[in-house]
Amino acid sequence: MSNTGALHRTTAALTRRGFLGAGGAVALGALISACGGDGGDGGGTAASSGGGAWSFTDDRGEKIDLKARPQRVVGYVAAAAALYDFGVDQQLVGVFGPTTLKDGSPDPQAGELPVDRLEIIGNAFGEFNIEKYAALRPELLVSNMFLEDELFYVPPESKDKIYALAPSAAIAAGAVPLPKPIERTAALAAALGADVKAAKVTAAKERFEKAAEEVRAAAEAGGGLKVLAASASPDLFYASSPDKNTDLIYLKELGVDLVVPDKLDQNGYFENLSWENAGKYKADVILLDSRTQALQPKDLGDKPTWKDLPAVKAGQVVAWQPEPRFSYAGCAPILEAFAEALRSAKKTG
Repeated sequence: MSNTGALHRTTAALTRRGFLGAGGAVALGALISACGGDGGDGGGTAASSGGGAWSFTDDRGEKIDLKARPQRVVGYVAAAAALYDFGVDQQLVGVFGPTTLKDGSPDPQAGELPVDRLEIIGNAFGEFNIEKYAALRPELLVSNMFLEDELFYVPPESKDKIYALAPSAAIAAGAVPLPKPIERTAALAAALGADVKAAKVTAAKERFEKAAEEVRAAAEAGGGLKVLAASASPDLFYASSPDKNTDLIYLKELGVDLVVPDKLDQNGYFENLSWENAGKYKADVILLDSRTQALQPKDLGDKPTWKDLPAVKAGQVVAWQPEPRFSYAGCAPILEAFAEALRSAKKTG
């Protein structure tokens, strides 16, 4: 569930810098349309924890060959949190991206990560402390990839210095349905030595699959409820495309009737709407970006057009996480909440 007009500051930043997700890729480039590597088994093999050569083919199609399994892994926060859900723990030594809130508590994107024991080398878009990163003696850098060859939240202006310090692995998270990046993250976790068949992981997968069927049933019972995915900023209302964001692609596959904006940005992720035109698309339900950088319903009281939207009047605004952590544990609750919102929603006109 990746990005949408994606993230507001990110969106803005991304629009400025080339992407449109949640802030960190620069150069404009073609979006990854399919996962590379060796398929669902992860394209990676790992030796036993006792030693031996290690390799993994990431979603750029790049094969990483090391003399031994990496023991010091630094990751983009959502990618690290997903690996943690799959059982990667002590190998995680550092993170970058939205990790802690202003009060010091974990950002929602950090999931269950033990952030107190991790070195935070950057907590916002554009932040990546190379000195701290080098001091961690990294053996592998992991991040999601929304644009081809662009690792999320790795500053493009310093990427060469960063990549010179350790090999990197990318998980494709743009223009593919939600299960794919989850499967690929699981494959990397397995290559790193995690037991992805552990009871905790299999239970989370079963919960995810059940939640997906609940969404399918709710969409069918809803009788054509129209859903708009959006993000709000002080100056713009972003209407997101269901053809680029991984979660929206999956919701569409499950039968949800999502609004398709007709004047998308050059990357195809969203349409920028002035607040005067926020009502351009009629929707019974609004999925509103709930990340910390986006405005929330409580912040939008001074926007008359917001209050006039049928979904807002009906109280049918649902918190949306466009950039979830790609694990079954991370995504199952999101699908459950959306299924419940669909079940209780009614047509507005």
